[in-house]
Amino acid sequence: MGVTVDVRQVYKYPFEQVVASFLRKYPNPMDKNVISVKTVEEKTDVSTGIIYRKRIAVCQNVVPEILRKVSILKVPSIQLEEESWLNPQERNMAIRSHCLTWTQYASMKEESVFRESMENPNWTEFIQRGRISITGAGFLNCILETFASTFLRQGAQKGIRIMEMLLKEQCGAPLAE
Repeated sequence: MGVTVDVRQVYKYPFEQVVASFLRKYPNPMDKNVISVKTVEEKTDVSTGIIYRKRIAVCQNVVPEILRKVSILKVPSIQLEEESWLNPQERNMAIRSHCLTWTQYASMKEESVFRESMENPNWTEFIQRGRISITGAGFLNCILETFASTFLRQGAQKGIRIMEMLLKEQCGAPLAE
């Protein structure tokens, strides 16, 4: 079956500031679930200027304790892989991330874009689509997908709040129209 969550946000800050804040977002005291984020690869395509990054995030296992009775869910942390392509000339950054843990039972993928806003070139639009599908857990599939959907939605909103806070701290008040 699977669950999809869509998020859209306009940050009233320039693209460069939003991307810089995104890359510094974690770890952060506002979200203790993210333990670490490490850049494992970074390269620039000299012909296009596109900067490619691959990062690995280690997060606490947030599956409720009652569901961790199932042995496959009883792990202390979860690893996520994030790849991004930053195009400074076109002022956009595409991001793809997926879960490296439980791959035989679950698929968690997110695709996100930061780009210059159509409303105002000094603002940045953020669009994200997350999809989770769980297989091989029998009757627990539905319960786990419901939990995952709620977690994904809440996580996206928390991420937006963290970005807004970081941008305000690092850049001051948002830009007016």
